[in-house]
Amino acid sequence: MQYTDNGPLGYYFEDIEIGKTLVTRGRTITESDIVQFAALTGDYNPMHTNAEYMKNHPMKQRVAHGMLTLSYAVGQLYQLGFMERTVLAFRGLEMKFSLPVFIGDTVHVRLTVTEKKEMKRLGGGSILAEIKILNQDGKTVQSGTMELLLASRPADAG
Repeated sequence: MQYTDNGPLGYYFEDIEIGKTLVTRGRTITESDIVQFAALTGDYNPMHTNAEYMKNHPMKQRVAHGMLTLSYAVGQLYQLGFMERTVLAFRGLEMKFSLPVFIGDTVHVRLTVTEKKEMKRLGGGSILAEIKILNQDGKTVQSGTMELLLASRPADAG
């Protein structure tokens, strides 16, 4: 990541190498996170919001919404700064939800670039990355791929 007079600047398409791996910091999932996500989305499924209901469920406790975990993962990736003012578009996402995330679990993300494709017509290039969302035990709770369009380095940029 670079710094300019206008603040941090992420990686341009040309800066990204296949095999590059980035790892985020952890984020602990709280009951408040689940309640707020349910209110925001309207998803009040009892698996997420009803502790009594879940006592008799095979998981025995409330689970975080899969999309909540995924949303936090996207935010964690953005906080790394590599997309700061250089991401042009979020082009696609494919995820598999493998394990539940419970209140008190801490998740982090590991992103590894697997493909690059120049797209001059769109002003940059596409990167495809493998994403793994891992819990505090190092177990993969979600995995998949993400495609981003990153800007090309301007001719006048150093």
